This record gives sequence, structure tokens and C-alpha cells, in this order.
Amino acid sequence: MGGTWTWVVAALFLWWFSTGAILCRVRIADRKGGAAHLRSVLYGLPILLGGVWGFYATLTGEGAAAAFGAFLSALAIWGWIELAFLSGVVTGPNTRPLPPGTPEWERFIRAWGTIAWHEFLLAAALGLMALAAWEAPNAVAFHTFLVLFLARISAKLNLFYGVPRINLEFLPRPLAHLASHFRIRALNWVFPISVTVLAFASAHWLERLHGAESAGAEAGYALLATLTLLAMLEHWFMILPAPDAKLWRWMLPAPKETEDTRRSEDAHGL
Repeated sequence: MGGTWTWVVAALFLWWFSTGAILCRVRIADRKGGAAHLRSVLYGLPILLGGVWGFYATLTGEGAAAAFGAFLSALAIWGWIELAFLSGVVTGPNTRPLPPGTPEWERFIRAWGTIAWHEFLLAAALGLMALAAWEAPNAVAFHTFLVLFLARISAKLNLFYGVPRINLEFLPRPLAHLASHFRIRALNWVFPISVTVLAFASAHWLERLHGAESAGAEAGYALLATLTLLAMLEHWFMILPAPDAKLWRWMLPAPKETEDTRRSEDAHGL
């Protein structure tokens, strides 16, 4: 149990830190403007390459260190792709806000167009990882990426169909048009399915963790169970009035003041 809690804490910290690091880098690039977002993606290429190397290097490892290394490698690959998306470098062909009164079918097509290239890149990465990890002794990296991939699709569907709480505070300037494609509503039919599937997936990893017969299996299943439970928690953040933004707000630089912001502040007279 001592080892299990070590991996749980490690997964919690990496979830919080990696999210904060990406948001911080994107916020800094937002403040600098110009080609700062593109430079962020290019400077982050060593992280992607390190993740790819780590993924292949840990495929044959069976110990706890190999499981943790595989988990880190998957996060590195995922993190770089997310940085490329949030920086506006790999998004989709549609970069315009949703026109008012758009029919539902067209709204879906336009929303898909805002993220298409990014989703294709994620799917391609997942497919290549699946082929490489097929029958490999250590598939922790693939399963980590799979959990992140499915949780992301689920979250995007919930944002499209509508949830009560949508945090736009961390939405960077290159993706400002995405806000018009979200919908705020009491609940949607996708949400119960999402949390149910994530709950069953978490139970699956926990059941495997309970029967783990090696340190590597214990580490891998503990990391995967924690990550899946965090994905379910992030879905509940769309419903419950929890101040989740406070987890990262304190570590980010203030947004760059714009002309519109100054006018808004001047209009209040204080």
C-alpha cells in the first residue's frame, strides 16, 4: 500500500504540474504576442522527442521504474500536442466564431472544424502507439494516452452539447473563437454516459491494482487508476460549482491588458 500511494501522489502532482506548466507557457506567449506561440511549440520539441524515446525505451521494461517512465513518456507526447493546440499551431481549418442562428447540424460541422487537425494528430499518435505496444510487456504509455484521448473526446462532446459551468479563463487568444461553439445548459445526454464509462474504467484499473503481482503492475495500475479518476473529476467540474481554476490561477502571469479591457475598466469610473 505504501508503494501504491507513492504512485497516486506522483500522478496527482504530474496532472497538476503539467497542466499548470502548459497554461503558464501559453499565457506568457499570449502576453508577448507575435510569433511567441509558434516559438513555444518549437522550443517544446525536445519534450516530444524525449517522450517518443521514452515510450520505445520502456516497452520491454517490467519494473516500477519502467511503468513510471512509460507514464511520463505518454504525458510528454500528450503535453506537446496540447501545447501545439493551445498555441493555435495545430487546430483546424475553422478559425472563426460561430455565426448566430447557425443550425445544429452546421454547428457540429463548424465545431469539428475548429479542432480537426489536432484530433487527427492525436488519433494518429494513438494508432502508432497501439501498433508499437501490441503484445509488449509494458503498455502503460499506450493505456495512459488512450485514457487521455477518450476523456478528451468526452469532454469536448459535453462542452458542445452543453454543461452548466465552462471555464473560459484559461482560453488563449489563438483559440478565442472556440468559446462561441460551447453551450451552457443544465445538463446533456452525454454527461451521464461519460461519467459512467469513466467510473467503470476506474473500477477496472482498481481491480487490476488489487490483484497486481509485481511492483511494475502495481505502479502502472495505480497511475492509470488515478489518471482516470482525475478525468472523471474534471467532468464533474463542468457540473459542480467547484473553484477548480484556483489550482492554477495563482501560478500564471496576469493576462495582457488590451484596449478593450482598458475601455471596460474606464467605463466603470474606478
